[in-house]
Amino acid sequence: MMKRFGFAAIVISMIAAILSPVVAEAKPREPFAAAKKTKSVPMPAAIISLPLNNRIVQLVPLLKGQMQPEEFFTASFLNAVPPAQFKQILADVIAEQGQPLKVIQIDRESAETANVKIEFEKSIATVKIAIEAAAPYKVNGLLLSGFVTKNDSQEKIAADFSALSGASGYMLAEIGDDGTIKTLAAKNSDQQFAIGSTFKLYILAELANQVRAGQRKWSDVVPLAHRSFSSKGTHKWPLNSPATLHSLASWMISVSDNSATDTLLFALGRDTVERRLASIGHSNPDKTLPFLSTVEAFALKANIPLRTKFLASTESKQRDLLTTERSALAFDKIDSATFNGGPVAIDSIEWFASPADLTNLMRHIRAQRNDEMMAIMAINSGLSDTTAAKWNYVGYKGGSENGVISMSYLLHAKSGKWYVVTGSWNDPAKAVDEGKFTAMMMRLVQSIE
Repeated sequence: MMKRFGFAAIVISMIAAILSPVVAEAKPREPFAAAKKTKSVPMPAAIISLPLNNRIVQLVPLLKGQMQPEEFFTASFLNAVPPAQFKQILADVIAEQGQPLKVIQIDRESAETANVKIEFEKSIATVKIAIEAAAPYKVNGLLLSGFVTKNDSQEKIAADFSALSGASGYMLAEIGDDGTIKTLAAKNSDQQFAIGSTFKLYILAELANQVRAGQRKWSDVVPLAHRSFSSKGTHKWPLNSPATLHSLASWMISVSDNSATDTLLFALGRDTVERRLASIGHSNPDKTLPFLSTVEAFALKANIPLRTKFLASTESKQRDLLTTERSALAFDKIDSATFNGGPVAIDSIEWFASPADLTNLMRHIRAQRNDEMMAIMAINSGLSDTTAAKWNYVGYKGGSENGVISMSYLLHAKSGKWYVVTGSWNDPAKAVDEGKFTAMMMRLVQSIE
């Protein structure tokens, strides 16, 4: 919901001095067809250096647990990722993908780095490896960044969604140049789900609209006037620090900064954002209105008597409560311990939309042809670099809280076609498996030919 969507570590994402630091994320899988097309490519000894080749040969034994991490990795690598943590991450990967079998392809980048494809029982993995430039040539960078599910299909994806606990749904659609939506695959696409931070796209759409209408400029400066949880970009900024609308929007979308979100919501006007939602189109606006700030949502979840009163009220009275109970809904009144357990009121205090609603939202965003809005959505693509490179454009927003996960992509293919892939999973009884859901969404993305 209000935190940045945090991908579960179903892949190995290791920090190395010569590689860009990478947070443990569930990196997407490669297209279905890639598993069938991949074939062994023999590399002459002159191309792959002997030290690098030797470490590549050791990859499968390492992944099988036949070689200790201390024998393979540098001390700096193991300081960032201790052996016990490495083994646990590896166990999670094997539980998901089966045992590693063999190296089937090597693409050299330099004398110390290469991209390697490894066949697992259920998939093909893409691994980036980097070694020291001097003896003993230990590995100081390893990124297992993509999986290709073998023999996948839309039927298998639908079956896997059906097997999820709670409720889930998705939609894969092609967006025509005239704005038409052609559904290619869907499950429960008209059902309302809690969507977490994906709601922030409605705020972005209204900001772009006000800029287009000449009411504001992206460079306009406003004070950072609101505190909230999960504000990765601005959490150390002094209150009322000046910030441009563009900076706030970039933080809001790329890292789901909640202070930036609430500042933008109230700077633009809650009522104008709600009108934007209505003009875009929403199949059940009553379920998500009034449009809450992140702090209001946190506070209502944490304050059970006030939450009960709020939910028993009409929409008009709910709006009155947001004003009259403003002090009780303040950031400093929230007991953060409320969120240390299971899901909290995800079926009532949240932002809601169906996969069809989110597809329509993405259609609207694409139709605006607003370069700044599109660029902001592309800061965090939600895809591995390898997969993102297969597209002309990737716009993304995800959201999660305990019991909620939602992911939405706007994709421009090399063929010139536009696509939307969106999905949500809610379970009011327990936390959802973010890694599993991410992998399933990536399968949908990569099913597009």
